[in-house]
Amino acid sequence: MTDTSFETDRRTLLRGAAAGAALLAPAAAQAASDGDMAGIRKAIASQHDANVKRLQDWIALPTIAAEKRNVEEGCAHMMQLAKDAGFQHVERVPTDGVPGVFATMDNGAKKTLGLYFMYDVKQFDPKEWSSPPLEGRIVDKPGFGKALVGRGAANQKGPESAVLAALHAFKAAGRKPPVNFVLVCEGEEEIGSPHFPQIVRRPDVSAALQKTVGVVIPSSWQSVTDGGVVINLGAKGVIELELISSGETWDYGPRHDLHSSNKSLVGSPAWHLVEALASLVTPDGNTPAIDGWMEKVAPLTARQKALIADSAAKRDPAAELKGMEVKRFYGDTPWPQALERAAAMPTVNIEGIIGGYTGPGGKTIIPSKVTAKLDFRLVPDQTMDDCVAKLKAHLQKRGFGDIVVNVSGGYDPTQTDENSPLIKAEMAAYQRAGIKTSVYPRLTGSWPGYIFTSAPVSKPAGQFGFGASGGQHAPDEYFVIEPSNPKVLGYDGAVSGFADFFFQIAATA
Repeated sequence: MTDTSFETDRRTLLRGAAAGAALLAPAAAQAASDGDMAGIRKAIASQHDANVKRLQDWIALPTIAAEKRNVEEGCAHMMQLAKDAGFQHVERVPTDGVPGVFATMDNGAKKTLGLYFMYDVKQFDPKEWSSPPLEGRIVDKPGFGKALVGRGAANQKGPESAVLAALHAFKAAGRKPPVNFVLVCEGEEEIGSPHFPQIVRRPDVSAALQKTVGVVIPSSWQSVTDGGVVINLGAKGVIELELISSGETWDYGPRHDLHSSNKSLVGSPAWHLVEALASLVTPDGNTPAIDGWMEKVAPLTARQKALIADSAAKRDPAAELKGMEVKRFYGDTPWPQALERAAAMPTVNIEGIIGGYTGPGGKTIIPSKVTAKLDFRLVPDQTMDDCVAKLKAHLQKRGFGDIVVNVSGGYDPTQTDENSPLIKAEMAAYQRAGIKTSVYPRLTGSWPGYIFTSAPVSKPAGQFGFGASGGQHAPDEYFVIEPSNPKVLGYDGAVSGFADFFFQIAATA
């Protein structure tokens, strides 16, 4: 059994923080003082092992959209998780790709909170992991504490499981949550959510979401150094695609791998692709150079720059470098300017290049086909459709019109007003917990929040949660269960934080 003594102490600290923040959220503070949260915390502690086991079982069943792995099994498991947590209506939503899940929980409350879950994960190679990626083992992680290691532990099953555990705690405590819930889930986020609009824009799903105060994607991003949290007022959009250079489409290249002695007579699809890739960025590889790419990029406002300066002052750049396992920021850019660039700059990234011979020794051939996998991060006011059109036009203009552009997924960037009730509730919940908080214009990564902030739903959307995790998309992905730093909440604390957040939504949103 996992030792929960730390979380008991931390819960005591949380109760003290709540009492000191009564003026911020009087209704939520009253809920905590009249015994509601005390009973829920007791239930959370008693259900700790069951909650961790639920997460481990979920990790053991990976849905990988890119591999079409466990598509139906993952959907069915997500549906059962929702039913077990108390959702009265749980429905499989078919799409032209991987199915999604739509669920509702009516608690007779005045307000409704939207929840976004993804049940798919990235691919993994077990040989790269120090702990089996599907076992969810709890290991000692120096500098962090005890952490559960597994694919999806951080992105996103760990934080999502904390929300489910909070709902289980309400049931065990004999309490109804203080808000109603609308849950939408997908199994294709890791390939750019190509069919998620088919779920959200179904009339009944859209109508249910329009009744919410906003939509939250669970997160667990506390700094392991000081426990601080960043509230992002949006996220970058993303495009995922392949560029394929082949003798099938380029007259100068071979249709089949050819002996390299012919190189003086025959073009190389590999070099052709390398030249095309080099044209997409400046010589340093760090700024997009696609024709017209920056035309619709909205400059940072004075308020956004002020938020970034405040965030820079509250965040430790050394800790951020350590978290990324990087020694220096590219170009040795000073910290405040680095954060400005991270928020304002769209990106062009090569995920991988496939082609030719990569086995032992050499093989003197001219490869007939080479593929590059890329992702593009977009900022307001760029759109996916406009950027794909500009990429194709750029390649055509520079003599690379033969290169096939195969778009697999993506979506537009998203923004939420810092004065929206959802963001105010997030800020109040963090302050009640005594957590240092800063506000940042947008997440440098991506999630399909645009589908909620744009018509017809048109609601605030953002990330929220407690606890610490890391290694997203990488080997040894982890979620901290028992932190070594008392400023960071462990698993039980993260669960308790979501329960408290529900009261906060009921009180302020």
